[in-house]
Amino acid sequence: MPKTISKDIPLSEITLRRYEKPYTASKRDLTRKVCLSIGLLQPGDSRDIIVDVFQVLMKNKKDKLLMNSEEIRDKVIQNRKKYKLPLKGVASSNVRRQLKRLKDLHIIENVKTDYRITEFEELHNIFEKRIKNFHLNNILERVEEYFKALK
Repeated sequence: MPKTISKDIPLSEITLRRYEKPYTASKRDLTRKVCLSIGLLQPGDSRDIIVDVFQVLMKNKKDKLLMNSEEIRDKVIQNRKKYKLPLKGVASSNVRRQLKRLKDLHIIENVKTDYRITEFEELHNIFEKRIKNFHLNNILERVEEYFKALK
């Protein structure tokens, strides 16, 4: 009987991509590029509901509004209609999945059952403090430990 090999499950991971400089583009295009840049969206992926979820939360940041997942879903539907996009991926379960992905990267947080951009901070500060300095550094340190262990 063959031995079962355990699956290597990462403790954390991040995908980073470099695109052209953010010249003039619509808010949605910029949001899409951010999602592509940090691996929330795959190149060529037509299922881009994450862009709308992120946009809704960014819009709420200005007014310091918290929303539950159903309210976010309703705004996502409005957003997709505004841009004449198909309403694929707007199921409540999928919206909650996208919220979890944003939360896992520390871009958003939940307060009880509501969501917001983390502490209503500016996005570049969130990237600097929570993704670059914390998340990315932890991953890089562990990768370095593996390289050192190879001696």
